[in-house]
Amino acid sequence: HEQKTDVGLIWFDAHADINTHETSLSGNIHGMPLAAILGHGKAELVNVEGFAPKLKPQYCAHVGARDLDAGEQKRIHELGLRENFFTMSDIDRRGMLACVEDAIKIASRATGGFSVTFDIDMIDPRFAPGSGTLVRGGTTYREAHLALEVIAEQGGMRAFEIVEVNPMLDQSNITVELAGELILSALGKTIL
Repeated sequence: HEQKTDVGLIWFDAHADINTHETSLSGNIHGMPLAAILGHGKAELVNVEGFAPKLKPQYCAHVGARDLDAGEQKRIHELGLRENFFTMSDIDRRGMLACVEDAIKIASRATGGFSVTFDIDMIDPRFAPGSGTLVRGGTTYREAHLALEVIAEQGGMRAFEIVEVNPMLDQSNITVELAGELILSALGKTIL
């Protein structure tokens, strides 16, 4: 197995998910998927489908990080990814629109288009309480929609997923309903 075409990725998440077993404080595998697809970590994770890396760092953009372990911060800098990470501080300073437009530019450099993974915990728990690893200080309801509306308008997205929605932890289904609305925004639904 080998990858014939480079693909890009825009990763929305409160967490970097770029830990390995060596850097993780908790050992939780759910904090390691981005590291694995970039080719870092245990071989059984990195070499799924028989090739690695799945994603070249120059085509990876991350939006919404605000809860990073020291090992993750170090890896981000070692891989030269700081300019590809749009943290909540960057969003506060520059705005969601500018950050997402830059993320699209990064992911669009890949010749095979790009995928979007959207962890619901990127959104502040006030708007999306139904997830297992909540961190205060996230995006608003509208910032999340804007990000996905802009991605849909620009084109180039080949796949989309929303992850970490947990109805058992939700309050009055507001996170589940929001996830459905976000899917529609990612598919091109706009206000007008």
